[in-house]
Amino acid sequence: MSHTTLLHARKAAAAMVITVAAFGLTACQGSGNDASSSSAPASASASEAGKSGESAATGKTGADSAAVNKASGTPAKSGKSCTDQINYAGDPRSNAEINSIGADTGTCPTPEKGDKAGKSCTDQINYAGDPRSNAEINSIGADTGTCPTPEKGDKPVGTPNKPGVSCTDQIDYAGDSRPNAEINSIGADTGYCPPVEK
Repeated sequence: MSHTTLLHARKAAAAMVITVAAFGLTACQGSGNDASSSSAPASASASEAGKSGESAATGKTGADSAAVNKASGTPAKSGKSCTDQINYAGDPRSNAEINSIGADTGTCPTPEKGDKAGKSCTDQINYAGDPRSNAEINSIGADTGTCPTPEKGDKPVGTPNKPGVSCTDQIDYAGDSRPNAEINSIGADTGYCPPVEK
């Protein structure tokens, strides 16, 4: 199972638990008098979970739940979901996740831009000159959830290849034992014409 699939499954499971708990709490609230007593244990268990370092609603620990709890934006209106108050079009999070953040924190989260959702690291960041393959870079991003910082490999040996000019037209390779096609392909692949070999 890939990291992304596992992440979506965890989010879906958390959303399901939150939804079931919300319906259970709503069903238990008979009149307005019972509302304060039934919400107190939920608050107590949420605060106890926060003390132990794990959020009861999300299953996240430490910094993850701190980031969720620092929701900035519009205060959640009682009885109205965040997705009914704010336009979250383009936000990569599900409605259930957005609404659960609002229910947990009392504040609807600020909409996020979904332009990077589903894009590979090599489609987001310029990794030109990075010695790692695109597959390696993208798998690091998929595994960690964060694109790695581009690394700069050693500068290739040779003369920079002029755009639109083959290496054999740029440098005199007389006496080089390699075929012109090999020399030109090295220049095209690396951006540098290789030194003459004798």
